[in-house]
Amino acid sequence: MKKFINFSRFSKYNTTFLCNARSLSSTPSNRTQVQTSQTVAPSFTGEPISKNEPLLNSFSIYRWNPDNPAEKPRLQQYQVDVNSCGPMILDALIKIKNEQDATLTFRRSCREGICGSCAMNINGINTLACLSKIDRNAKSTKIYPLPHMYVIKDLVPDLTHFYKQYKSIEPYLKKKTQPEKGKENYQSIADRKKLDGLYECILCACCSTACPSYWWNADEYLGPAVLMAAYRWMIDSRDDYGHERREALQNPFSVYRCHTIMNCAKTCPKGLNPGRAIAMIKKEMALE
Repeated sequence: MKKFINFSRFSKYNTTFLCNARSLSSTPSNRTQVQTSQTVAPSFTGEPISKNEPLLNSFSIYRWNPDNPAEKPRLQQYQVDVNSCGPMILDALIKIKNEQDATLTFRRSCREGICGSCAMNINGINTLACLSKIDRNAKSTKIYPLPHMYVIKDLVPDLTHFYKQYKSIEPYLKKKTQPEKGKENYQSIADRKKLDGLYECILCACCSTACPSYWWNADEYLGPAVLMAAYRWMIDSRDDYGHERREALQNPFSVYRCHTIMNCAKTCPKGLNPGRAIAMIKKEMALE
């Protein structure tokens, strides 16, 4: 049994930095003196701050166990010493699983922002846990699975439908005539450059699950990630099925449910712009 998590409040959090500085004053000797308060720059005593001193941060993590379907989802609190932990949220999750609660379930693999496995909602923002730094000044960090997805367990969403949609666009080169034996499918530098900003997608689903249009029409609307992949193959100079790929999207839902909300571009951990790719698909379909 899977649990459907339905929350749509995306609230970016900002850390306010306060600066307390005294004004500069000129002395009769024309020398400039800088005065700072003790709260800004405490005097150096010669004794370095010990890194062994614990610095506990609180992590509120979404928990739901399919083995207990009658039990409601909850936020469980964990305290982590961030001085004895790596700098990223994923490091804290691994430390919790290894040292405090072995039942905590989440996906992870490369730890380098390449595989997209550890996508989750951290403090209201869809991102990768391996690329999200621990805020050492935060009182609490809230971690949820990707929103508006069926949850398999804890922080693990069910991406079956997402990958089924990705498969539907046939994300591979299709040729009407095969090259002669011994020859390759060459591509000019200019044609290759058109793929920049498209091929880097790691299918983490951060953008699609941040899109209200995808929340409302996930059964038929393909979503930002899949549509950006579709555009990547449409404009590949080596592919012969660009027209057929566009024809497959000629319906009211596949692409036209995009309302340029642009959450996709804001949340992409790779800095890509799926919204622009969708706009280019619409343009090519209108001009064809």
